[in-house]
Amino acid sequence: MIYYSTNGQAPDATLAEAVVKGLASDKGLFMPEKIKPLSQEFFDNIQDMTFQEIAFEVANAFFGEDIERETLRKIVYDTLSFDAPAVKVEDNIYSLELFHGPTLAFKDVGARFMARLLGHFIAQEGEGREVNVLVATSGDTGSAVANGFLGVPGIKVYVLYPHAKVTEIQEKQFTTLGQNITAIEVEGTFDDCQALVKSAFMDKELNEAMKLTSANSINVARFLPQAFYYFYAYAQLKKAGKADNVVCCVPSGNFGNITAGLFGKRMGLPIKRFIAANNRNDVFLEYLNTGKYNPRPSVATIANAMDVGDPSNFARILALYENSHQAISAEISGVSYNDEEIRQTVKEAYTRTGYLLDPHGACGYRALCEKLSEGEVGFFLETAHPAKFLNTVEEVIGEQVAIPERLQAFMRGTKESVMMKPNFADLKEFLLSR
Repeated sequence: MIYYSTNGQAPDATLAEAVVKGLASDKGLFMPEKIKPLSQEFFDNIQDMTFQEIAFEVANAFFGEDIERETLRKIVYDTLSFDAPAVKVEDNIYSLELFHGPTLAFKDVGARFMARLLGHFIAQEGEGREVNVLVATSGDTGSAVANGFLGVPGIKVYVLYPHAKVTEIQEKQFTTLGQNITAIEVEGTFDDCQALVKSAFMDKELNEAMKLTSANSINVARFLPQAFYYFYAYAQLKKAGKADNVVCCVPSGNFGNITAGLFGKRMGLPIKRFIAANNRNDVFLEYLNTGKYNPRPSVATIANAMDVGDPSNFARILALYENSHQAISAEISGVSYNDEEIRQTVKEAYTRTGYLLDPHGACGYRALCEKLSEGEVGFFLETAHPAKFLNTVEEVIGEQVAIPERLQAFMRGTKESVMMKPNFADLKEFLLSR
């Protein structure tokens, strides 16, 4: 399949080129030239299929032209070595739990898939090839990518994250690994980190000296696999007899996650509409309300993975809907909640239902409580385990939260990071010295 740039000024690319480059030469994001619909037979039988079986069919529609069938099957099955259950919270509201992977966050799916796909392409190029992965993180991306790529031959990973703006548990998940993983602690915001990564891709000297790619959701191999669990959520709802008038609410930061869901809808997934749930960083909600997109510096919140003031994947949404504000707002609505409202939601949901939300899932749950119409069934994405936000959650509910052993193991590790100003010249010098 051919991939084009959202900015329209770069040469078209193959899948391998799009994955390895990450970002197009005109600073645009790669988009597939077509989106293949899945068969009616697939949807008729989806409730009887496993997560891996469903994901393989979706992956084959995206990547089947470029990857041998059994190789792709192995990549998918190795990626999805864990479940993503849809758990009933209310009669008409389900939580799609995406925290059952190695780092207990939704990004495990995309990061593990991309690591295996990139490893496949590097192996095809022969021995001696090396790719350097640059990734900016507001929390969970760093841990998912670092753990997904840990020990993969021919790949070095550099995780850029904002100083004092991720939780201790999140930080420990990518600063304690060593091997081929380097953590760079930036004295700034996530947007500063993302800007540094984008500047690196655009620097001619740096790109001539080393092969760079990104594992943020700007990379097609990171965001497209996230479509897998939307289909699986629908399959579970269908099996439960709840598949009519399905609404999906996605806690949204860089908008890669919801974009993957929108791709799924284009492939035939029967989701009636989407809700993008924001914290105080609500530039997308403003766009829905006004038709104008005004990026601005991000604001720190307790739902830190959504602290993005200029979401990269907005460009993909515009491309998907041919820049039509009317078409976008017809299928996507938006909400925004402040920290106090998020805390209140975590408390009330736990007290009333016994279900413990993380701050991001709380935004999704609250939106469905407020926005579902009669006859609709909604599922929200519970994007990370509540224990990853331990201090916040325990303070809200007034109880201790059990920390899964996988997280405890990370906490016992020793943090190693490189402090850096949000200055591209410093990052460039550091990378060239490696």
